[in-house]
Amino acid sequence: MVRKQARPRPKPPRFQPTFMRQWREYREMTLERAGEAVDMSHAQLGRIERGLQPYNQELLEALAELYKTTPASLIMHDPTDERAIWSLWDQAQEAEREDTTKYLEFRVKTRTGT
Repeated sequence: MVRKQARPRPKPPRFQPTFMRQWREYREMTLERAGEAVDMSHAQLGRIERGLQPYNQELLEALAELYKTTPASLIMHDPTDERAIWSLWDQAQEAEREDTTKYLEFRVKTRTGT
């Protein structure tokens, strides 16, 4: 009897990694609740979070509003990285943000070549 050799299953395509899952967990939301809020099944949102299915701008905007962040942050910033300046910015109050912006502008304008 001749055995057929099993073929390996092709890997599904991977899309650009994001921080959607980290933002959802940071805001303490379940996949089910987040999916319902953006009118999508939790399974579909899970595939998008894992990079198995593409996302679009409309979804990014809806999730950003839900997670109280920006669409760009969902792609570029890990909210759990406490050392990142973005995490500090998110925690700052409006007056602190204004002071910080002024300070950074001053530092950039007055820096020396050191």
